[in-house]
Amino acid sequence: MADSARSISSAARFGLTDPRAEQDLRAAGLWGDAGPQREVILSALSRSPDPDLALRGLDRVREADEGNWLELRAELESDRRLRARLIAVLGSSTAFADYLAAHPDQWRRLDGGGTAVEDYTSALYAAVEATGDTPTAAVRGHDAVRVLKSAYRGLLMEVAADDLGYLVDSTLPHPDYDHVARQLSELAEAALRAALAVAWAETGGQGTARLAVIAMGKCGGGELNYVSDVDVVFVGEDDTAVATRVASAMMRVATEACFEVDAGLRPEGRNGALVRTLDGHSAYYKRWAKTWEFQALLKARPVAGDAELGQAYLDVVTPMVWTAADRENFVPEVQAMRRRVEDHVPAELVHRELKLGRGGLRDVEFAVQLLQLVHGRTDELLRLGSTVDALAALGAGGFVGRTDAAELADSYRFLRTLEHRLQLQRLRRTHLFPADSETDELRWLARASGIGPERGRNAAQVLLADFRRHTNRIRRLHEKLFYRPLLDAVARVPTEQLRLTTNEAHARLAALGYSSPQGALQHIKALTEGVSRRAAIQTAILPVLLDLLGSTPDPDGGLLAYRKVSEALSSTPWYLRVLRDEGAVAERLATLLGTSKLVPDLVVRAPEVLRLLAEPKELALRSSTEVAEALRAAVKRHGYLGNAVAAARSLRRHELLRIACADLLGFTDVLSVCSALSSVWSAVLQASLDAVDRAEAAAAGGHLATISVIAMGRLGGSELGYGSDADVMFVCEPAPGVEDSDALKYAGRVAQTVRKLLGSPTQDPPLQVDVDLRPEGRQGPIVRTLESYRAYYAQWGEIWEAQALLRAHPVAGDPDLGARFIQVIDPIRYPAGGLDPAQVREIRRIKARVDTERLPRGADPATHTKLGRGGLADVEWTVQLLQLRHAHTDPALRTTSTMDGLTAATASGLLTPDDAGALREAWLLATQVRNAATLVRGKQTDQLPTHGRELAAVAAAMGTPLTEDPGKFLDDYRRTTRHARAVVEHVFYD
Repeated sequence: MADSARSISSAARFGLTDPRAEQDLRAAGLWGDAGPQREVILSALSRSPDPDLALRGLDRVREADEGNWLELRAELESDRRLRARLIAVLGSSTAFADYLAAHPDQWRRLDGGGTAVEDYTSALYAAVEATGDTPTAAVRGHDAVRVLKSAYRGLLMEVAADDLGYLVDSTLPHPDYDHVARQLSELAEAALRAALAVAWAETGGQGTARLAVIAMGKCGGGELNYVSDVDVVFVGEDDTAVATRVASAMMRVATEACFEVDAGLRPEGRNGALVRTLDGHSAYYKRWAKTWEFQALLKARPVAGDAELGQAYLDVVTPMVWTAADRENFVPEVQAMRRRVEDHVPAELVHRELKLGRGGLRDVEFAVQLLQLVHGRTDELLRLGSTVDALAALGAGGFVGRTDAAELADSYRFLRTLEHRLQLQRLRRTHLFPADSETDELRWLARASGIGPERGRNAAQVLLADFRRHTNRIRRLHEKLFYRPLLDAVARVPTEQLRLTTNEAHARLAALGYSSPQGALQHIKALTEGVSRRAAIQTAILPVLLDLLGSTPDPDGGLLAYRKVSEALSSTPWYLRVLRDEGAVAERLATLLGTSKLVPDLVVRAPEVLRLLAEPKELALRSSTEVAEALRAAVKRHGYLGNAVAAARSLRRHELLRIACADLLGFTDVLSVCSALSSVWSAVLQASLDAVDRAEAAAAGGHLATISVIAMGRLGGSELGYGSDADVMFVCEPAPGVEDSDALKYAGRVAQTVRKLLGSPTQDPPLQVDVDLRPEGRQGPIVRTLESYRAYYAQWGEIWEAQALLRAHPVAGDPDLGARFIQVIDPIRYPAGGLDPAQVREIRRIKARVDTERLPRGADPATHTKLGRGGLADVEWTVQLLQLRHAHTDPALRTTSTMDGLTAATASGLLTPDDAGALREAWLLATQVRNAATLVRGKQTDQLPTHGRELAAVAAAMGTPLTEDPGKFLDDYRRTTRHARAVVEHVFYD
């Protein structure tokens, strides 16, 4: 047992922890009596990314070719270059271990100088025995695939050995990412040429057709991965049917032997012809191509086939690439491309995705390509396919700071190196960085990337820290890259430091979504000019905010609103500090300002709500009781009546902004919004009534009447929107010993004063208290006694008044009087026996009149949320008719809530679940759209916009991603309300 422990411990000294390690070492003659001359091999194993994996690979090679193992072992002992390269490859890749086990003699590829890059094509041509002016292979079919696959894999192993050998022997060259990526790209080009030679042999047609293969994407840019799809486009002339057969065969051979060949970037994508003529390509790109297709052409490069035809293709398409930024649809298409970068990544992987995640490779590539499209129109030095080369050119040209360009390129190379290592493991396409808990994977990746322990941290911890540092840097520079030069241009930085002219600044802003670049530059200048601390903070904040605003429905409006808010809050010491230090606040404020015209006005008067943006729960969670108590306490602190009501309006403004922010940011649902707005209104009415009643009682020598406020309409149903008036009725009861006439005069003065103070013009949004639903309408008294209401409804009440009373609910004043009022009206709104046929016809007549007369002139009935087909009125009148007809026998129908009424009607069998569902969906959608449209426009509106930025903003406020066509949202609205209207037709009118 002791001897075994010592031997295992000795093996562990070389990083070999697999229980089989000693057995494999003995079988290979590397342990026991083998002698110290074998220790150079063991030391090399210990320095490989995974010593156990490397040893298993060696053992597989030995088992595959026992006869030549002694020769290989001797070479490993004496040839340090072979030893380092082979062991590094085996410790990094199980796929190459598989290759060597199947072709054990191929280790010899690693003992010399290897194949020169310029000889890749001839090596692969030799494998398929290709000769001739139009190279044509002598080997065809499955044999061609087999030999090409073996030759390609061998050359790929040579590239990997060059890439990894320094890990085991530090005296070997350490090629940088750029060199390896070029090697991989050259190898892929050679493979395409060899596959094309096989395709010509299998299809014939040499001399009858011309075919050029254009590399796109990473291959075209000379920055290919170990495992990538190779994107291509084909150009053919003469007999295009033959050219198409050849292209198809080439794709098949290359895909089976080497890598996936993807022609999806061709005109019309996978639905388009595989091969087009030069004129066909020209016509398509001139007439039909989208901006992303020109972005893809940035990297286009002829790599195989007819070189003259390939160059002609470039001569045709290149000029079009550099005018793409002038296209009418450039801005929206660029915005859509930017958002697609992150939208395809699951939320749980967004911080681990090397390619598409936040701070990933796509952030760098998109930023560089967009800057190339904008500025490459006038500067030919920017017309490069390689991302790192283009970054260097942008820095040299002054379009990006030199330091920023260098740092971004460094981070890009770091992530691409990690991507290479991860793909090498099994030669599979992957971009996923290991999770924090995957310590073995992290340790292997760190060692494979040349990262070791540092300052008390192990290699895995160092790798994690480096990964986060580089992704954070990329995200920061991605934002800065577009916008910081704009700030510098406004500040007129000397031209030797910056070449971004005013016109170029305009172009960049236009490319990022700003429709008025000149106005945007003026706002930037106003915010950053001067040497004050405030200007310095704005200079630091604006690059991020400009980027965030560029992703909103209205970047120009958002930037103007930000300027107004910043100027209004210039004396608020914490405002800029919060934006600078709380990233979530800045991001959410940008969303609000770029979507809503109501929010900026409220922010100026209630800036304290900005602090709540850091905590979604603080925005969304506040009880109606808490709001009411805060309002009443604030009002009581003021002795002067005007100040007391102003305090109530001020707190209402605060609450309105809080609710709007929670709504737009998606932290609450539509029913909660309506309930919260109704609660705020009720609390304002209560607090204002208390204040006015106290003031009036002081003047009159006492309270001459008890008053209750009865909510009607949407307020009564707790269904208020942002711009809704408060429909109410005032009921009073004389104090003991007071005549009815004196009590009515007293209560009338209180009611009128409440209405005047709440509705008077101020900087706060007005609160209109509407009393038109009272008996006799505008001709009747504003306040009645309880007995007067009883007498009126008994003698004069009409059916429409009974319908209006369905949503009557006490919200302020004396609760006992309010409860007795409800007892008075219950027999009116829930009539015994329901309705007779004449009353039903009357309600239908009134509804028809409302449909024809109340709809505003020019309004679209398909998109009017209140009075349109399938809108709010349709649903509410349908529910209310059911209540009038059946609530006398079904107490569940006695509710002021439309949604509760639908639920009760379904439970009672008055509505089918499908019909109720259609009505519910339409009512909720129309309510949410009405609220969103009011927030977007900044004033009450019932009409859904049907085009432009306002429609996009309403759709965004409803949660529709900006990448989606807002027209689809509009179609969904019309479809939903159309279904509801069909239900109304057979429930309300039948």
